Amino acid sequence: MPSGDNLDQIDPYIMNSILIIAHAPLASALRSAALHAFPDAASRVSVIDVPPEQSPEVTLGMARALLHTAAQGLGMTGTLVMSDVLGATPCNVAQQLVDDTNVKCVAGASLPMLFRAITYWDTPLAVMAEKAISGGSQGAMELV
Repeated sequence: MPSGDNLDQIDPYIMNSILIIAHAPLASALRSAALHAFPDAASRVSVIDVPPEQSPEVTLGMARALLHTAAQGLGMTGTLVMSDVLGATPCNVAQQLVDDTNVKCVAGASLPMLFRAITYWDTPLAVMAEKAISGGSQGAMELV
């Protein structure tokens, strides 16, 4: 649940989804771990595991189909696309999906990032993206 400073940004009419595009099998593994903590998130988290031999064009086609399903079939208002490594094929594909209002992309996907995104998916998409990034950066630290 969003903290007190963001409660005014929750909108019951906002239903964002998440699409994870990552090197196989990371996307599916992240989704599986997230569903352990958030079992009700299943319909709102989609994945594409990109095998080494898959062309970017095939991955892009799959991603566009999933975005269409989220928007048309599930009634989602926006989608946060997460990729694993900046500059790699999954991220390059994800960047091609970005538009000004309905799709945002973040790189460096991790479980803390995904947890934070799920927690904030009923906020404006830009807020959700910001919170996902902060979850990823705050979830990585040296332990002594």
